[in-house]
Amino acid sequence: MNPKVDFYFTKGQWQKETELLRKIILDCGLTEELKWGCPCYTLGKSNIVLIHVFKEYCALLFFKGALLSNANGILIQQTENVQAARQIRFTNAKEITKIKADIKACIYEAVEIEKAGLKVPMKKATEFAIAEEFAKKLNINAALKKAFYALTPGRQRAYLLHFSQPKQSQTRESRVEKSIPQILKGIGLNDMNQSNKMR
Repeated sequence: MNPKVDFYFTKGQWQKETELLRKIILDCGLTEELKWGCPCYTLGKSNIVLIHVFKEYCALLFFKGALLSNANGILIQQTENVQAARQIRFTNAKEITKIKADIKACIYEAVEIEKAGLKVPMKKATEFAIAEEFAKKLNINAALKKAFYALTPGRQRAYLLHFSQPKQSQTRESRVEKSIPQILKGIGLNDMNQSNKMR
């Protein structure tokens, strides 16, 4: 147990559940660290699984969960846009105790996947749909097109998802307009969010 992480298990409504999950994971021989403000369990320098809590549930998040066999169907893809990670969600300690063996099996499988050096095949930015409103801007603005395709694939993906989510064209158009100055500066969507949080 890492004392830097102890605080996480003494707050909020999921104390009993997160303590139970912690014990199960540590029994599997992983190293406990604090990352992104959550207990993260690693093998060497590789992240294997993370405990995180939400209002409605607490969860284990497997970083390469998409590669797990999930024979018992307990792994959940949070949204259709999440490519690699998968969750196991819990709403009480009994649920955890009931599938303790399955949880350990997932952890051991995740460790083997990491040892084998397997990687989740990620969709390329070019495989994501481009919102019509953004496609029009790219076609008429060469500087924008050049700046957008100079962004890292992850930053491109984030913008494409952000632009295509709204159902109404007016909202998509608004998102595109607001993002153009940042794209021209080479700033990613999540970079903007991080800088706003720091203010």
